Amino acid sequence: MSDRRFFPRPAIEATFNRWDWALLPLVLAVLILLALAASQMAKPFHLGEQLPLSLDVAYLPYYLLRTTLRMFIALAASVVFACVFAVLAAKVRAAEKVLVPLLDILQSIPILGFQAIAVAPFIALFPGNLFGVELAALFAIFTSQAWNMAFSLYQSLRTVPNELQEASRIFQLSGWQRFWRLELPFAMPGLLWNMMMSMSGGWFFVVASEAISVAGQDIKLPGVGSYIALAIEAKDLGAIGWAILGMLIGILLYDQLFFRPLLAWADKFRFEESGSENAPQSWLLTWLRRTESLQKLGEWPARWITASFRPMRKTYDGRSIRAKSKPANPLWARGWDALVAALVLFALYRMISFIHAEVGWGEAAHVFKLGLYTLARVLLLIAVASLIWVPVGVWIGLNPRIAGRVQAVAQFLAAFPSNLVFPVAVLLIVKWGLNPNIWLSPLIILGTQWYLLFNVVAGASTIPTELRLAAQNLGLKGWLAWRRYLLPAIFPSFVTGAITASGGSWNASIVAEYVTWGDTHLQAAGLGSYIQQMTTAGDFPRIALGIGVMCIFVMALNHWVWRRLYRIAEDRMHF
Repeated sequence: MSDRRFFPRPAIEATFNRWDWALLPLVLAVLILLALAASQMAKPFHLGEQLPLSLDVAYLPYYLLRTTLRMFIALAASVVFACVFAVLAAKVRAAEKVLVPLLDILQSIPILGFQAIAVAPFIALFPGNLFGVELAALFAIFTSQAWNMAFSLYQSLRTVPNELQEASRIFQLSGWQRFWRLELPFAMPGLLWNMMMSMSGGWFFVVASEAISVAGQDIKLPGVGSYIALAIEAKDLGAIGWAILGMLIGILLYDQLFFRPLLAWADKFRFEESGSENAPQSWLLTWLRRTESLQKLGEWPARWITASFRPMRKTYDGRSIRAKSKPANPLWARGWDALVAALVLFALYRMISFIHAEVGWGEAAHVFKLGLYTLARVLLLIAVASLIWVPVGVWIGLNPRIAGRVQAVAQFLAAFPSNLVFPVAVLLIVKWGLNPNIWLSPLIILGTQWYLLFNVVAGASTIPTELRLAAQNLGLKGWLAWRRYLLPAIFPSFVTGAITASGGSWNASIVAEYVTWGDTHLQAAGLGSYIQQMTTAGDFPRIALGIGVMCIFVMALNHWVWRRLYRIAEDRMHF
């Protein structure tokens, strides 16, 4: 069997070495930068104090470093959250019934709403210190990164090939060993592409996360987001241009120094018998692997982590009576289902009482109708984006050399703040007298379509080489090739991209259905424009009503559409 296949191997104790500790210097460099960032975050600070900011271009590299560090800290927290969520949701059925709907609700809540909730508690935890404000900014960025990574890892754990699961049972791997030796390596390619999407998606919210309003005070943390906010206030188009150029340089740097080495390193986890003919390459990873001293340095954590497998191993073999699975007591499952049903009924009761007492049933029916308008826009735009980006994503994923060339470009396009395009859309709609209900709709998908592209690329890049060669030998072309092996191969990744793009589109509708430029205001009838209008008016009961109806629509769409597609992917549409 080829050494490129990560599992099983002749000596199972050597499997963990596949993680390749040549990447240790990257981890050490990130830890050093995090230590420097922590020293800056702990500076004294009091509400009402204005942090020194400048539009001088000379300060932009420092702001870029601060923003990038915040995004990487939030990314690390998102990875930990995704691992915990995916393991619980994929392996504990009782937890899955709660966690998956809860994640649906979390991704449907507007991200700026998380910030409004989190700012005051974080500042109260660290009074007189900048650390609380930094934590509030990190939390806002975290909420823009975590959900798609959690869905990706959850989908991967549910679609691990049966032969690998059987091999893990034969080798009597414990849950801890199986996660590190089988499940996480299998999920790594898709997780990495979603990490890239998360980093890019986080740039959309840096302005809101670094320019915070609390207790009547505006706090602007040093960073690219606050630099852009300051430039918008000053109407300095030149400064905005420099900020966009700085974003591009930052994306190129962390693509070459972080994501490109990780993608090349993760190619060894592809589930196939033979190696890829055009494996991803990284000049930095090649250099690190050729440095003998770094390889020796990397053996230390490898031994520590491998040592953790011994106390976590099973204490019995396959012949023990304890190896036989015991059927779960159905009373526990029924009791848990009854508890969940009771909580749902209580939530419905509270919602009905709120509507009756605060807003009225006529207003609730009106908001529900607006939700149908936004639902139609989201579904139509997801379908159009799928027709465009699924073929492009498959083409990129099947050609690693092309993927290497367009990877940074795709990250920049995904990171480009789409709200900077909104004024151009307003001017064009007004100039040509277009219908806002139609022509504001594409703005909803402008920043979320990349979830589809990145996930499809991840799915296509993991198609086994032998499967591609078999399709070529059988002469599969055109629609027959798509129907027989391309669509089944990418289907789980496509569903993950669609569900996260859908949730992101509902959030984007709040800023895309109600657009302003100067004194010009355009709005499209929909749930997003309703929430935006009520937020401007400060009508909190109607804001809660709009967000609640949005959560209901997102949960219903996920349950009746995306969750059923997940089951199809788990049962028959994967390899």
